[in-house]
Amino acid sequence: MKVLANDGISKSGISILENAGFTVITNKVNQEDLINYINSEKIEVILVRSATQVREDIISSCPSLKIIGRGGVGMDNIDVEFARQNGLEVINTPAASSQSVAELVMGHLFSISRSIYDSNRNMPKAESGEFKSLKKKYAKGAELRGKTIGIIGFGRIGQFTAKYALGNGMKVIAFNPFIEKISISIEIANQNIEVPITMCSMDNLLSESDYISLHVPMPKDGNALLSTNEFNKMKNGVRIVNAARGGVIDEDALIEALKSGKVSDAALDVFVGEPNPRTDLISNEKIALTPHIGAATSEAQDRIGTELGNKIISFYKN
Repeated sequence: MKVLANDGISKSGISILENAGFTVITNKVNQEDLINYINSEKIEVILVRSATQVREDIISSCPSLKIIGRGGVGMDNIDVEFARQNGLEVINTPAASSQSVAELVMGHLFSISRSIYDSNRNMPKAESGEFKSLKKKYAKGAELRGKTIGIIGFGRIGQFTAKYALGNGMKVIAFNPFIEKISISIEIANQNIEVPITMCSMDNLLSESDYISLHVPMPKDGNALLSTNEFNKMKNGVRIVNAARGGVIDEDALIEALKSGKVSDAALDVFVGEPNPRTDLISNEKIALTPHIGAATSEAQDRIGTELGNKIISFYKN
């Protein structure tokens, strides 16, 4: 039984699978060569992250496949319904990376509040005498404590983000069309504290938030969740973090909102057109950038590999 981990898998995941009798292949196969490789090697399980696409052509052309696994939450790069209609098992790891993504979001919140990202760009280039001018440029920072963060999408990652935000003294409001009332449990100094979260409408969230963080899949209709109309409803000077999917924000509208000052700063971990984001976006001095690394911690990757391995073994046992 062969498993192709085309975008990689942690050592813990490999060990679990190999101890159960699977052969784990971690060679990177180019997208255009996948069908031939899967068929020639009789691959039964393909595991991907964000880079590899598993579309109808692969699913319909590779009869040996039994499982498609995504190391992470979103499965936008897999034709899930078509796969399941054709009898394939489709699995992912929705809980494994939640804490890592939330911590990256918090890092970005601090970064865009104190211009850390732009300072890191400019300090190495500063010549003698520019230190004072840079100090003046970054003199209008903001504290997180006391500010309102609006979380769009309140699943696992959104809730982890809320916990960190609450720990920093922020007021948390959230929008999720499937949740009317919720409390989250926070562990502090060996105590568990239940904190009720204010759920509100999208319009209220947009108008009340000092910071906005998105934790939603790409809408099925392919339209951005935040575009010009939504930006117009926000506070002047709002700060935004997107570690969900690039397409959930209209990038043209975001650039215009940054230009007008409606959005003070933004932080992006995801982009339309990955791995080739647009130049005017990544060169914008008001945008902090990371290359889709929300789940890129050793702890998260260990959890992802372990969870995928256990799900694959369970499938074959049943």
